[in-house]
Amino acid sequence: MPKGKYWNEELETLPREGLTVLQLESLKKELAYAYANSPYYKRAWDAAGVRPDDVKTLADITKFPFIDKKTQRDAQGVGSFLGELAAVPEEQVVFVSTSSGSTGVPTMSPFTKQDFDEFQDVESRIFWQAGMRPADRYVHALNFSLYVGGPDVIGAQNLGALCIWGGTLPSERLIFILKTYQPTCIWTSPSYAWYLGETCVKSGVDPKKDLSIRKIFVAGEMGGSIGATRKAIEDLWRAELYDFYGLSDIFGACAAQCEFHDGLHIAEDHILVETVDLQTGAVIPNGERGELVYTTLRKKARPMIRFRTGDIGRFVPEPCPCGRTHGRIYVDGRKDDMFIVSGVNVYPSDIEYVIRELAEVTGEYTVRIYEQDFTCKYDVTAENAANSGKPDAEVAARVSDALKARTGVKPAKVNILPDGTIERSTHKAKRITDERKLDFSI
Repeated sequence: MPKGKYWNEELETLPREGLTVLQLESLKKELAYAYANSPYYKRAWDAAGVRPDDVKTLADITKFPFIDKKTQRDAQGVGSFLGELAAVPEEQVVFVSTSSGSTGVPTMSPFTKQDFDEFQDVESRIFWQAGMRPADRYVHALNFSLYVGGPDVIGAQNLGALCIWGGTLPSERLIFILKTYQPTCIWTSPSYAWYLGETCVKSGVDPKKDLSIRKIFVAGEMGGSIGATRKAIEDLWRAELYDFYGLSDIFGACAAQCEFHDGLHIAEDHILVETVDLQTGAVIPNGERGELVYTTLRKKARPMIRFRTGDIGRFVPEPCPCGRTHGRIYVDGRKDDMFIVSGVNVYPSDIEYVIRELAEVTGEYTVRIYEQDFTCKYDVTAENAANSGKPDAEVAARVSDALKARTGVKPAKVNILPDGTIERSTHKAKRITDERKLDFSI
């Protein structure tokens, strides 16, 4: 069991030169393995005229074709239960998760025992990175039903923490657990962390004084890396918030913030990161905003080679002040959620930043995207904070001006409702309604 700052100091502080050597060695093995065992990759790479031994440097990964969610759906169930992307027979698979299906047909993600064990070691690493220790009591308040984040609790157990497998309990029951067992850490979504804190206050429980939560881990939606949202949740709970990031296509949390809260360290010993232009797919320099593309370096059940995640962000490989050398990702949102108004790219994360920053509104909001006169428009609905003392029209103007300053384009309309009108999310919030019928895709 580690006793210092790092779960695996040698790996987490490996100089970039050594990390590159490790990645290249793993990449060559992963490509050869995928070509030999996955029907899809052999067929696709033969058609593209590329082979695993074409890779001499990490940059050579660009010779290989992309895959995406559509690839997964098309290959799923073809030829076998696991589908053509899989590289092992079903007998070697010990766990499967599925995506939420929020952007289409749910896709299955299989794991061999080696995959699963290494997945949990990464969870232990990032829990330790966020400050969890064996003396902590941890409530895992994430969905266990087929969700890839469910098993992450095992990583906390392997670390030595006392783990309470909460799952998606009703809020009243979860508050009872928080009061009775006095856990020090909890993991849920940003929306639910806010909702749960508000519910505690309304029920006469002060999260700051009556509970022992001192670390909140969040994932599943934007918010944890938005400064205003993080501060609001931290102030409500008097706890430190850490943003985690994962995707069902690879494994649970594969990136997380450290104590500096500047980007999320991604497990580069497991994932090779590229950033590509949203329109052309061309690789762009590190640090520039584009679509994040991941290649697994150790996955056996289903290697993911040049997987276009649909996540918009940037990758910074420079070392962090925390001493870790694994690069950091900064995720701005989903490509599916980004929309263009008057030629300006509008990201829901920027809208959330504004709403959570303004004192005049409660922090709850919804966004409606629609078409008018063959152009894209958006409306924002927010709540007038009970203690703002300002008329709705003044608050609406304040929100509109702030959105213009942050995003570069005003909403067509800002609707202001009384405090408590917008339905609170008990888990993953659905804030965007897209009513467009024309093709506004990028």
